[in-house]
Amino acid sequence: MAAIHLPRTIRIGGGTLNALPEALAAGGLSRPLIVTDAWIAGCGILERVEGLLDAAGVAHRTFTGVVPDPTVDSIEAGCTFLAEGEHDCVIGLGGGSPIDSAKMIAVKGLRQIRDLKAPHLEDNPALPVVAIPTTAGTGSEATRFTIITDTASDEKMLCVGLAYLPQIAIVDYELTLTKPARLTADTGIDSLVHAVEAYVSKRANPFSDSMALSAMRLIWPNLPLACADPGNRAAREALMLGALQAGIAFSNSSVALVHGMSRPIGAHFHVAHGLSNAMLMPLVTGWSAPAALPRYADCARAMGIADLDESDQAAVGRLVEALEAINAELSVPTPREYGISKERWDELTPLMAEQALASGSPGNNPRVPEVSEIITLYRQAWG
Repeated sequence: MAAIHLPRTIRIGGGTLNALPEALAAGGLSRPLIVTDAWIAGCGILERVEGLLDAAGVAHRTFTGVVPDPTVDSIEAGCTFLAEGEHDCVIGLGGGSPIDSAKMIAVKGLRQIRDLKAPHLEDNPALPVVAIPTTAGTGSEATRFTIITDTASDEKMLCVGLAYLPQIAIVDYELTLTKPARLTADTGIDSLVHAVEAYVSKRANPFSDSMALSAMRLIWPNLPLACADPGNRAAREALMLGALQAGIAFSNSSVALVHGMSRPIGAHFHVAHGLSNAMLMPLVTGWSAPAALPRYADCARAMGIADLDESDQAAVGRLVEALEAINAELSVPTPREYGISKERWDELTPLMAEQALASGSPGNNPRVPEVSEIITLYRQAWG
């Protein structure tokens, strides 16, 4: 039996952002706090959103203090800003960091974020969240998760519960047309990992399976097209829909070992989340696949990598090769090529392995690792 959770309203398509005031009114919301970062504030997107709200007579304030990989300190600043106004909802505008920040600012109140990290479940109602993604990657607009970094311990804290599930998602692919190739690649791989891990997870169910397979079919052929031609509207639209479906898939299933190992890399070495996922995906897939050959083979077939009549073993072999090939095509570096010193990597590997396992995600993997096996995988991944 599976319980399926989705945003109450999802508006999808080019130009959908223009319907923001109407969507707020339909949800009974009229005093939003916009949460975003300096880049969105400077590129014209924030100005457009504020103009839409002004034209509709919607009172609003804007917090632009979001940082990459949101920290406890940046969230505290946002909560203070929220308390200085009278708001009935929080709009997360941008990539995963602004949307994750908006979720926690809407939920936290006077509590410590460490008290909210998994396995704690926060299902109590909070301020409604409206998510407007500007990247096709995190799927955060449709998930009941947020991730906040504790800078004191360099831990990425996973927080889970229905309180973090946006009430409204505005999914407008036109907001991604100006994304650079590197960001397109990293966020696209991130959404692909979401889809694959949701499908092979021990928590998979028929609903999440349908979303995951559809996401793979959309993301795999269109990611290279969007990287090569940023203005390819058809590819951008497919990636945006695929990212949304992948987010729905893992929010109603789970992520697994790649994400569990990826978060500590981001926390300790400040590697972008999608990029750290990409660094690990071929290696971890090869290690995990023997425990779920038919499921990984389904992924290969959905992505068009393997023929329907190929054996599962052959299909999975093609999948691993294709993941290695797309990393090369999209110039995904190894940790060594990224500039991480081997000494520092080896020094932190035991702690990263402990943090990966403690996140709970590896426990959903088809092949559940011991700490020693995660350490070995990290050491193999470095070079």
